[in-house]
Amino acid sequence: MKFTFTSWRILSSAILLFSAFLMIQGQPKEDPKQLEREIGKAENNTQKVELIIRLSDYYLTKEGEIKTDIDKADQLRLQGQKLSNSLGYKLGMGKLMLLDAQITREKGDSKTAQKKTNEALSYAMQNNLSVLPDVYRELCAYEGYEEEGFKKKIKYLELAIPLYKKYKLFKKEGDALKDLADYYSILGENQKSLELLENALNIYKSIGFKELQGVYTLMSGNYGILQNSQLSLQYALLAQKTAEDVDDKSYQWCTIYNHLGLAYYDVLKYDLAFANFEKSLDIAIKYKNISDINVLTYNLASLYCQQKNYRAALRTLKKTEKAYPPTDELTKIRQLFMFTICYSLLKQPHKAEPYYQELLKKYKESEIGLYYKLNGIIIYLQNSGHAEETYAYLEKFKEFAKKSNQLILYSQIELLTYQSDHANKKYESAIKHLKQHQVFRDSLFNMEKLKHSEALELQFETEKKDKNIKLLTHQRKLQEAKIQNEKVIRYVFIGSIIALLLFAALLYNRSRLKSNANKKLESKRKQIDEQNEQLKKLLAEKEWLLKEIHHRVKNNLQIVISLLNTQSAYLDNEDALLAIQNSQHRMHAMSLIHQKLYQSDNLSTIDMSWYIYELIAYIKECYSSEKKISFTMDTEKVFLDVAQAVPMGLIVNEAINNTVKYAFPDDRKGEVKISFKSVENDSYELIISDNGIGLPKDFNIDETESLGMNLMRGLTDQLDGIFSLENEVGLTIKITFKKNIEMEASK
Repeated sequence: MKFTFTSWRILSSAILLFSAFLMIQGQPKEDPKQLEREIGKAENNTQKVELIIRLSDYYLTKEGEIKTDIDKADQLRLQGQKLSNSLGYKLGMGKLMLLDAQITREKGDSKTAQKKTNEALSYAMQNNLSVLPDVYRELCAYEGYEEEGFKKKIKYLELAIPLYKKYKLFKKEGDALKDLADYYSILGENQKSLELLENALNIYKSIGFKELQGVYTLMSGNYGILQNSQLSLQYALLAQKTAEDVDDKSYQWCTIYNHLGLAYYDVLKYDLAFANFEKSLDIAIKYKNISDINVLTYNLASLYCQQKNYRAALRTLKKTEKAYPPTDELTKIRQLFMFTICYSLLKQPHKAEPYYQELLKKYKESEIGLYYKLNGIIIYLQNSGHAEETYAYLEKFKEFAKKSNQLILYSQIELLTYQSDHANKKYESAIKHLKQHQVFRDSLFNMEKLKHSEALELQFETEKKDKNIKLLTHQRKLQEAKIQNEKVIRYVFIGSIIALLLFAALLYNRSRLKSNANKKLESKRKQIDEQNEQLKKLLAEKEWLLKEIHHRVKNNLQIVISLLNTQSAYLDNEDALLAIQNSQHRMHAMSLIHQKLYQSDNLSTIDMSWYIYELIAYIKECYSSEKKISFTMDTEKVFLDVAQAVPMGLIVNEAINNTVKYAFPDDRKGEVKISFKSVENDSYELIISDNGIGLPKDFNIDETESLGMNLMRGLTDQLDGIFSLENEVGLTIKITFKKNIEMEASK
């Protein structure tokens, strides 16, 4: 049973594009003090009205949505309205009517704001005012986020854009084209969206507007949905570079990091995808943008699901579940869906059931988020032993797919039907649906490649025509120059002929020498290119081999753990069972290291802060039903090579296991603190302390027969470190060891 990340990537990218885009209206580049000075020095009252409108708009769109700023904007609006009325200045009155509507909307009264916007529309149309396209753009704010709502937004913008062009409001024309491209992208018309973005880009460049990161971000998203991963990553990186060049400090970084994460996922660089999603989530949390926090949390959780790490996905969801609960219905459904499939695929139907029941209730109430509802219900039933009940929901899914007419939905239906047939032992039917799923999947990717190919072909033909036009223009200029030269030649024929012959001879000689030199250089360049290609292949093979070795080592350790687990089922001796359990923990500690190495681009070092966190999480799960112990971790981002990471991991494993087993007898509650940091003299210090019962007073470390204690001491010696114990108010284990100088030298 599985849920494909590909279907999530294609179906939810539009949501991600639009959700973060809503807050990309950064701090306006106006100086309020300068505007106030200009208002005082205005040559006439008409100019004064325009300056008051600009200042009011500054406070309205100022970052932060502070009530005093909105009140200030409203005060200026009233001042400008009074002055416009006294002048009979119709354009000013139209702009101020629109400003009144925008301020009302910002205050939260959307119903009244929409009424005021319609009044501004009638006034602008009646008086043929240049503010009319701005009114059309404002009307977009009152439409919903379902398909019908986006179609109405598109209609308004398509009315506004030619008017912006007519009134030569080029910056606003570019902004409207960018918005229109965003809406078409949400509706799945990604090629149309890219064409509009190219138009917006040309307009921005023609007026010298440099803050193009928003356009590049949207282009990255569209190319990602069209499966062109290279262009998606190219434009995401271009958006990042542009934002850095213009010193962008706005919320737009949330969108940029999000699309970098999506682009890196598409080229299989999962570590970079995770890193950028987390940066994006940090920004969303900083700005307390609840909708984006939920979208990005869902993003991270889905990526964990793709790697079948459902526990990590659940931990990610729970981090924001209570602090930032979803506010809109679709996000609530997506969250329920994710909890349902994670617990279901972990074979924990009792934990999945409450989420499933809520999902089932919402399924009966409305068709919002029907894709997520049907997927979640079907996957839960398949994994909870009720696969025979899924067929009715699969029929509903087919009806939904017919309405949407998206090939990816048919592919998902065939996969889910295969899983239901397989669970019900209908093997012949299961094979049939699996084959059909493969056909749909192949068709989907071939279709996207065809679209991309057509787009590239169109781009190539356009560039070719442009080059031909430039060549013809150049040839025309050369012809005119030749005619002029012929007039001169008539008067200085003999002298010119001699000069031309000498010049031609010299030119021929230089050309021949240059040609020979170029041939030699080209030959050397080819040799260098061939050598570089061979080196690249050798490096790629080496990296692949190292990853494969780490993968196999990890798999072999997991097999040994499974064999020990099987063996323990045949043992009654508690000491033997305990020894097997300890061995399993130690092998899991080593397995984690090899797992991180083959998943990472860096094949030589391990991030110990991540490693300790994952190891503690594993130990907590092993003893979750037996102990009531809390863990506090204070670790720096320290990277160790395998030679130091393995003994270090085994020491942590032994120390924590011993603490959990012996420090808190009789179900006592307790706390364990783990600290791992860099200290002076190029050393690291590991401290593991607890507030348990400690060691016996007569304990002698040199005479102890404890395997765990002797193992920790031996591993510390392997690290060339110092091992010490403090038996006061519980037990504190401290280990100090030097950095690996060879690892530092190899960086």
